[in-house]
Amino acid sequence: MSYVILDLEWNSSYSKTAHRFVNEIIEFGAVKTDDAFQLIDTFSVLITPKIGKKLTGRVKQLTKITNEELAEEGVSFFTAAERFAEFLGESVLMTWGTSDIHALIDNYRYYNNDDGHIPFLKRYCDIQEYCEKAMNKFDEGSQIGLGVCAEMLGVSFSEEEQHRAESDAALSLKCIQKFVDTVPVDGFVQQADCSEFYDRLLFKNYFITDLHSPEVDKNQLRFRCDHCGNYARRVKRWRLHNKNFTADFVCKDCGNRFTGRISFKQKYDEVKINKRIVAKPVKEPDAKQEAKEQ
Repeated sequence: MSYVILDLEWNSSYSKTAHRFVNEIIEFGAVKTDDAFQLIDTFSVLITPKIGKKLTGRVKQLTKITNEELAEEGVSFFTAAERFAEFLGESVLMTWGTSDIHALIDNYRYYNNDDGHIPFLKRYCDIQEYCEKAMNKFDEGSQIGLGVCAEMLGVSFSEEEQHRAESDAALSLKCIQKFVDTVPVDGFVQQADCSEFYDRLLFKNYFITDLHSPEVDKNQLRFRCDHCGNYARRVKRWRLHNKNFTADFVCKDCGNRFTGRISFKQKYDEVKINKRIVAKPVKEPDAKQEAKEQ
């Protein structure tokens, strides 16, 4: 089995015909490895943009790509995609995170005016998820960038070379090589030539803001006292604030008072529940009242 690590650079451009912004791909860069993740080939191609004729200042600053380079050396998106598909062959496609896959879908949607399925994508692996789990640092709410991961692993790289597609693909490979001897990649490879892959990838997670939703597990609305462990009684109605439901509770056994907070996040195949207790501040005795009582 061989692997191809792909990285893309793109320019966010507004399309007057589609009436929306498109992340227009301007560069494909990739490295190919054998089954032991040893480098065997490289790939790089520039794409002449059709939507945005000029690169944004930020893209020029990050990539050091010029409008003149794209005009002189670039090819069409479909020519670049066909060349890459030939380079990929039957290899497993890998990217750092899924943003490059989203960009490919966006471009195929724009140019083909269809559902955006990527014709050369058969098997896929998310390198970011692989490395985060290999480091035991996986957190959906706070993902690790490629440069940060490389620094954490002690992988040397040039800041000047970053944000060019082939260089970033090569840096991703160096990160993978830190783990392949102990963490098999096979378990992270997905079948990608099916509707479920796209359904899962394109599903937009959202917070449930209606407690009467059938997706809400009502049993989760019960809270145990964090002092004695017994179930507490809710003494106020649920309130929705910042996508969290909150209510005040009192423990009938030990008298502890606290606020219970809970959120329900709908994902593709599950509802993720975040549940926590916030202690009620203890009121300081009133000095004047104490003086009167004495």
